[in-house]
Amino acid sequence: MNLNMRLAVIDLGTNTSNLLVAEIKNENFDMLYQGKIGVKLGKGGIHRNQLTNEAFERAKKAFLAHKEKIQELQANEVKVIATSAVRDAANKTEFSNYLLEQTGLQLEIISGDREAEFIFKGVQLAFGNLPNNTLILDIGGGSNEFIQTQNNQVHWKESFPLGMARVLEQFQLSDPITKDEIEAVENYFRSGLTNLWKQLKDQKVAQLVGCAGAFDTITDLIDQTAPGTKARQSQEISLQNFQDVCERVIYSTKKQREQMIGMEPLRVEMIIPALIFIRHIINELGIKTVIQTDFALREGVLSEWINH
Repeated sequence: MNLNMRLAVIDLGTNTSNLLVAEIKNENFDMLYQGKIGVKLGKGGIHRNQLTNEAFERAKKAFLAHKEKIQELQANEVKVIATSAVRDAANKTEFSNYLLEQTGLQLEIISGDREAEFIFKGVQLAFGNLPNNTLILDIGGGSNEFIQTQNNQVHWKESFPLGMARVLEQFQLSDPITKDEIEAVENYFRSGLTNLWKQLKDQKVAQLVGCAGAFDTITDLIDQTAPGTKARQSQEISLQNFQDVCERVIYSTKKQREQMIGMEPLRVEMIIPALIFIRHIINELGIKTVIQTDFALREGVLSEWINH
């Protein structure tokens, strides 16, 4: 392994395409760049497991912009990971071939299990040692990954196809959302998470660690900081602050959310089901401690690269 190199990782999610560029020196690293571009791969087709022509174009545009940044920072290794929306798409091969042809970037389409593994490694990179029965959660547009830890290792993990883009395509929520719709969404989550309830039955969760995405937006709303301007390796979210965000955001209109300090434009619609989801998890499992981290899949790829 080259002991002094620059690695670029693209994480092509359902909602966003995220880029990380890091310089690796032996087993240490410096983050040189982190950025994201909206791709909304799920829009108009996720419920049919189909990527639309518009999704092809948005992904191409994002990749070309990422490629420019990668060349500018002179990364000598590039890894491109695709997750839920791509892995479940019937036309994923055409999509992958199209992106390779148009951008020269080769997709690695990973399973939900592998995705959870990368997320765990990313969180481990942020925290070092994790208490037993830490529950890690990464909320995506296509799927949500849960990882339970014991002895600083993965004890149990599962990827659930209950992503927020899927919820929005399925439920067509009102603006603002109604009480009946909230109940319908909660019931959908409750029945979809049967394996989670079974796994954690009679177990006390030490802490919930929320990775990136919606959790970043929650902390930005609490801190009143513009999205992407505050890097957080870890930050505790008090239950009171979380409750306040829920009260303020869940019942707001789209227009009101667009005006909120800390609201990521890409998350204006998806934050509603995401907050309902997190609140449901906290209530059902009696969670008392919630911690946000920026570190997730991309950092997991970085960690694996450093340690291989």
